[in-house]
Amino acid sequence: MASLQASSFLHSSAYSLPRLSRKRTITSILDLPKTRASNIPLHDLQTGRLAEELEKARSYTSLKTTFVDKKYTKNDENYGSDSMVLEKLYAILEAVADRVEMHKNIGDQRDNWNSLLLTSINAITLAGATMSGIASTIAAGAAPVGALKICSTLMLIAATGMLCIMNKIQPSQLAEEQRNAARLFKQLQKEIETTIAIGEPTDRDVNEAMQKVLALDKAYPLPLLGVMLEKFPSNIEPAVWWPQQQRSGQVTSAHCNGWNAKLEKEMRSIVEVLRRKDKEEYLRLGGKALKLNKMLAVSGPLLTALAAIGSSFVGSPMPGGSWAAILGVVAGSLASVVNTLEHGAQVGMQFEMYRGNAGFFKLMEESIESNLIDNRRENGELFEMKVALQLGRSLSELRDIASSSSNRGGEVDEFASKLF
Repeated sequence: MASLQASSFLHSSAYSLPRLSRKRTITSILDLPKTRASNIPLHDLQTGRLAEELEKARSYTSLKTTFVDKKYTKNDENYGSDSMVLEKLYAILEAVADRVEMHKNIGDQRDNWNSLLLTSINAITLAGATMSGIASTIAAGAAPVGALKICSTLMLIAATGMLCIMNKIQPSQLAEEQRNAARLFKQLQKEIETTIAIGEPTDRDVNEAMQKVLALDKAYPLPLLGVMLEKFPSNIEPAVWWPQQQRSGQVTSAHCNGWNAKLEKEMRSIVEVLRRKDKEEYLRLGGKALKLNKMLAVSGPLLTALAAIGSSFVGSPMPGGSWAAILGVVAGSLASVVNTLEHGAQVGMQFEMYRGNAGFFKLMEESIESNLIDNRRENGELFEMKVALQLGRSLSELRDIASSSSNRGGEVDEFASKLF
């Protein structure tokens, strides 16, 4: 419409556009982008704004052409490398998204294992103990006694075997591992998406993403046979799911990239609090959970085995036949209680949770120390805000706890983190 209206004005003698012929004016107006031409008031075409708009359109077209040629055309010399880096990052991104779904699905499956096996084993154990008690009330030599004894003994032996397997793999701990893996892979997925969105990725970004994926695969394996994490380790160590950080070994100037001597002192104080309070506390709690889990894992199968032995001697003419019935009933009942405490309360999951929390604080320690001595440190103000958010504190609270730690030589009453 703007083009047609402009053409009608060109026929009037009152209209004249300096330095532009009639033919060139029509052609230039038609060359304007539709969104720009439709926004020009008609009388402005007579006041000289047309020349200004044409110049803006030419500048916009030139800039757009330059950007397209640089980013997306194959004529540019950097097109091949930039395109390959993006293709690699998108390939890693697809693999990470697939791992998120795999760990989520397998985590749900192993959580179902825990509840189904717990219910089944308890039902079998209690049924065997009940049969053992019923058999002891029937007169010796009666026909039903033998059948009840055999059924009770077989059920308690089966419960013993199933409980040994369940205690070995610790389904609740496996489910917690997969939940952690799914969360960390989602976090990595967001990091890669951010790298693609806000910057020009390089080969270094591709290598770091690959290392993080492989480190997570190693920290939280999917298979059970051969690579399953040790459920009862002799030494308690924080979980490690990140690659070893490469440090340049060069100390950066304190007054650089938002850093200063005060901020470096604050970060060193935070590291000391994390090491002495938070990480040590969760390792201590993890040790207690591990000891309790070991005790329950041994007690459960032992009690079901004793119940099976007692059930096999129910109704026997040998001395102590009545004690055999008591052993079968009591041991079977206690076995179901122990099994419920271990797997119903998910003691293995609690141990893994404490180990993972200790790993989180260890990662924060390494990250802060790396930024303190590496010449590739992040911006100081941004890094301080990240640390405060990860610890669930405001910037003022973070500075207060760092100041308290410095004044007391690293000894403070409160923990650095308010999240866990």
